[in-house]
Parts: sequence; structure tokens; C-alpha cells
Amino acid sequence: MRYTERAVKIFLNTGFRFPRRVIWAMGLIKYSAARANVELGLLEGGLGRAIAEAALEVANGLYDDKVVVDVFQTGSGTGLNMNVNEVIAIRASEICGCEVHPNDHVNLCQSTNDVVPSAIRISVLAEVKDSLIPTLNEFIRTLDELSIKTEDVVKPGRTHLRDALPVTMGLEFKAFLEAFKHDLKLINDVLPHIRELPIGGTAVGTGFNSHPEFPKLVINYLRELTGLDLILDESRSRGMRLLSDLVMLSSSLRVLAVDIFRLCQDLRLMYSGPMTGLNEIDIPQEIPGSSIMPGKENPVVVEASILASTQVLGLDYSNSIANMLGEFELSMGIPLITYNIHTQIKLLVESMSKLNTYVLMRLRPNTERLRKLAESSYALVTAISPLIGYDKASELVKQLRGGKDLRTVLKDLGFRDEEVDELLDVNKMLRPQIPKKIK
Repeated sequence: MRYTERAVKIFLNTGFRFPRRVIWAMGLIKYSAARANVELGLLEGGLGRAIAEAALEVANGLYDDKVVVDVFQTGSGTGLNMNVNEVIAIRASEICGCEVHPNDHVNLCQSTNDVVPSAIRISVLAEVKDSLIPTLNEFIRTLDELSIKTEDVVKPGRTHLRDALPVTMGLEFKAFLEAFKHDLKLINDVLPHIRELPIGGTAVGTGFNSHPEFPKLVINYLRELTGLDLILDESRSRGMRLLSDLVMLSSSLRVLAVDIFRLCQDLRLMYSGPMTGLNEIDIPQEIPGSSIMPGKENPVVVEASILASTQVLGLDYSNSIANMLGEFELSMGIPLITYNIHTQIKLLVESMSKLNTYVLMRLRPNTERLRKLAESSYALVTAISPLIGYDKASELVKQLRGGKDLRTVLKDLGFRDEEVDELLDVNKMLRPQIPKKIK
């Protein structure tokens, strides 16, 4: 592995390696290319079959320890392509008992410039469909169940972190449920753009040194192997020159991360306490929260997910820059955006999975406290405002801040006990209506 040995010395040695799914996709492309080249009469049958067999072994993870080039390398990903070519060539030579060349045979009708951008897209599509979307769907199902379970739990609303009209906890979770449904649609809407592969474009998108039928044959084999609805990038160069479709996906992942962050922020506040915070919910914890304060419990999964979401946001910015790298016929940000997007997906999948299992499914509302807080809110004066006017209602709030009880103040205004009960019925404030004057 002459190229790989030199590359390991020359490229950065950060320890960042290409994800398993990327190596899988590279192996499948090399398998499909070998099959296509045999079919086109460009590669002798025995040689082609040996390459195909070795490539499948690479795809199945038998030689991951041999794919050692760093992510921080040449911007096209040549290090990855040649590393895989050499691993396959060595193994194919063992299989057929003949000499298999990494460039002349394994890389026939291909270039790094069309292979690696194609592998990125295949790997990302598979990861999104097999991992991200199922996890997000499960997350949505749990939020749906939680919103139904808490639909009658009355609690104080808050805007600007100040008391507002009462809401239900179910309404709050319903809002997040709808947000995550939108996130799922956004991700699904991007995927058709990513399925276009520039395979067959070779070095600069012209397809020179490649058979005209090669791309279609490779795509057909890849569709069969992956079950993905892959198609050719008809320009043969767009997917090599630009990674805009991947930036679109990264942006949709950023939106998902923002919504996870926002949900976690609310959960963290609701869980604050128990004696000096909101203490609106309880989330049983599995590990101690403090090394010095016995019995302290912290929202560890919630905070870990906030950190993960923050990282996803940073990687999205990096991906935008990566897409701008390069000039003319080729992007120079290919290895970086490859690593980043797979990392984003991994962080989001892990966050949603742990939040689902250890937070949402265990969450218990402190119902009595929530209702008590809702009924003690100054915002209940809003129910009286249409009856006495905004200015007088504002003066009433000032009296409440002075320590007076709302019921007492209303009685001083001439309302009877039963009228006060009706005015301050928080359940009536949970739906559209304008309070009517009590006769």
C-alpha cells in the first residue's frame, strides 16, 4: 500500500477517521464498478470477480482497520479513494492469484472526483433512512403520547419568563410535536436532491477515460445493493463541483437541533428545583448529580443533548464553508463535509434516543403544584380586563403586588363569591372566548 503509507505520513494525524458507513459506500461503488467493467468487456472476468469479492468484504467491514487515512487530507478525498483501492487490490490479488493494480484495475473508469462525492451521498442517504428517520419517528410518537397524557394538566403559561395566562402541559408538548413533524418533512424533502450521483464524471465531469454505459450500469448495481432510489447526476459535474444538496441536508439537521435545544431548555427549567425552582415535573435520574452534594439530581441527559445540539449547529456552519472551498471543476471540502454530516446525524440520533428513553417516557407532571401556580398567577387579571377595562385591571395588579389576594380584591370591587369562582376558573381560560359581564 505505497500510496497509503506515504499519505499517513504526509496528511494530518488527528485521529479523525471516515465513518463506517462511508467505507461501506466506497466498497459498494468499487464492487459495482468491477461488475460494470466486466460486463462492458473492459476487465477480464476472473479479475473483475476477484475485485468485486474483495470490494464486498471492504463494504462489510472486514478491513476497516486498513482504511487509515485521516479526514484532514487532500480536499478531494483522494487519500480515501486510493486507500480503498489499495486494500481491494491486495485482497483481490490473493483471491485470484494474480496481480491486481489499484489504479489500472480497481479504479478503472473512475476518478476520486466522482467516486468520493458519490460515496458521500450514498452513505448519508442510508444513514438518514436507516437511523435518523426511524429515531425521529419514535421521538414524535412519544411526544404525541405525552401531549395526550398531559392534555388536562393545567399549568401557568409564561412569556418572557414572566407569568402569563394558564395553558396545559399537553398544549406545550403538542407545539413541540408539530415542530418535529415539520422537521421530519424538511429532511424528507431534501433527500431526493442527494440521490443524484456524479459517478461516471471521472476527473472533471466530462466522463473522459470512462465507457459511456459505465455510469448507468454502476447505478443499477448500486440501486440493487442498497435499496436506495439512486439516479445519475445528468450534468455529471454538479455533484463534483458543489455540495449544495448536502448543505441543504445539514441545514435541515440544524433546524432539528435547534428544536431539540429549545425542548431541552424548557424541560430543564420545568425540572428546576425541587425547593427553590419551578419543580413542575419530575424526571427520575439514574446517576448522582453532584460529587459533593448528596442526593442532588441533575437533568444530565437533557444537558448532554443541549451540548450535542450545539455541536450540530457548529458543524452546520463548517459545512457551509466546506461547500465554498474549491474552484472551477471540483470541491475541496469533500472529506470535511463527509465527516461532519455523519457526526451531526450521530449526535441527533443519540440525543433523541436518550431523551426518549430517559426523559420523555419517564416524565411525570407535578399536577397539584402546577394548578396551584396557575391559579396564583397575576395574569388571571386578564379575565377581568374586558369587564373593568385595561387601565383599572393594571391598577388591580399593583394591589396584588402589594400583597393582597386576588379574590379579596375582586370582592372589594363588588363581585360575589360565585362570580369570583367563575371569573377565576382557569379551565375556562384554556379555549377561545371573551369573558361576559356577570349579571
